[in-house]
Amino acid sequence: MTSVRVRTDRRRGRLGARLAAVALAGATVLALAPTAAVAAGGDGGSAERRPRVDGQQELRDLVERGGTTAALAEIRGVGRSPWRGAAGVADLATGRPAEADGRFRIGSVTKAFVSTVLLQLVGEGRLRLDDPVERHLPGVVPNGAAITVRQLLNHTSGLFNYTEDTRFLITSEADLEDYAHGTWRYRDYRPEQLAAVSAEHPPYFAPGQGWHYSNTNYVLAGMIVRKVTGRAWQQEVERRIVRPLRLEDTVFPGSGTGFGGPHAHAYLDLPAGPADITRLNPSVVDAAGNGISTTTDLDRFHAALFGGKLLRPAEMSALTDTVPGTVPGMAYGLGVLRLDLGPGCEAAWGHDGSLAGWGTLLLGSRDGKRQFALSYNPFVGRDGSGAEEPVGSLVAKTLCAPGTGPGAGAGTGSPEAAAPVPVPELESEPVPRTIPRTGPDLPLPDLVTRS
Repeated sequence: MTSVRVRTDRRRGRLGARLAAVALAGATVLALAPTAAVAAGGDGGSAERRPRVDGQQELRDLVERGGTTAALAEIRGVGRSPWRGAAGVADLATGRPAEADGRFRIGSVTKAFVSTVLLQLVGEGRLRLDDPVERHLPGVVPNGAAITVRQLLNHTSGLFNYTEDTRFLITSEADLEDYAHGTWRYRDYRPEQLAAVSAEHPPYFAPGQGWHYSNTNYVLAGMIVRKVTGRAWQQEVERRIVRPLRLEDTVFPGSGTGFGGPHAHAYLDLPAGPADITRLNPSVVDAAGNGISTTTDLDRFHAALFGGKLLRPAEMSALTDTVPGTVPGMAYGLGVLRLDLGPGCEAAWGHDGSLAGWGTLLLGSRDGKRQFALSYNPFVGRDGSGAEEPVGSLVAKTLCAPGTGPGAGAGTGSPEAAAPVPVPELESEPVPRTIPRTGPDLPLPDLVTRS
């Protein structure tokens, strides 16, 4: 498990916690309920055995106990019809309720879209996964002749994560004030600039000799899409995925700071009161985390991707060919992760995403028949540990056998769902105590340590 600890002293105190939180909120590890996947044998995947799911209580708990101002979710493939809900407020100033169809920043879930485009190009014979990066981006990457496209997509390149560079860290009251009320959030970046920041640092390891989550990998992936197609990666994602699937609320805004649709706001907790940090220039994360979407669109994308509608079998096999991550229970493919939830549960496939004030989780079954999409707005600077159990419960309701996990049978509308399920003797290891996350989209200040 990865946890976050804020290191403060008497001089820093409240400042240290706030500085850490602005980069951490939604962008760090969200531990999910340990009991969510404790289940009774079986594949946990038969929709026919499941009553219609209801996750409204979990969303309310996220707001009431999880330091979140708004939470939206949709679950598909469990029961006969999808469930979608919202809790909390979209705007603290007006009290306007959060809307279930609201847009939100998806952070690193963007990586799954970009990887899918690259794999489609592989299927068309326009590049190979084992091509050296140098072939497509000559002179851009140190040691680029030894790093492959595949290693970019599965984070085994060893390239330094540019968002860990001190230029992206908030380390003072002045930085914090600039982020909340100044120009920090509106700085514009070109992908070549971000790649150059990474190139100033030594690699974490030799190519293929380890695993380290690095946004640099996907900035380079986006640059390769442009080099191969002659069009920006955003244009190719729209042409190949967004339009064919009719993802009408999914956009990749480049440097645009707005949303263009209903959305909940994001906030930073300051002594003078909440600072609205909704608007930002997402070019800072480029192809690593630029997107905006809805729970419905994300579930539709997941269903199409894992249902085999976007990739041929060979490329689908490559997508789901995983390498071990840095924490137990998680493995990483090409822009998607696999989480092992334990006995009685299907493995979860998808991605997480985060920016300050925004968190996203998209998980589902390998066969594309079940999906769970969640957006939440952590109130940056407030304790969000209460989010663990409700999020874990939502995951369990999607991918674990019925009648198991916290709140089993609650809100399902079926008396059968409340019946206890016998738990057979199991020799396998117990479910991991948390559902791990891949890593932050934005940096951790030096005030924060991991343990």
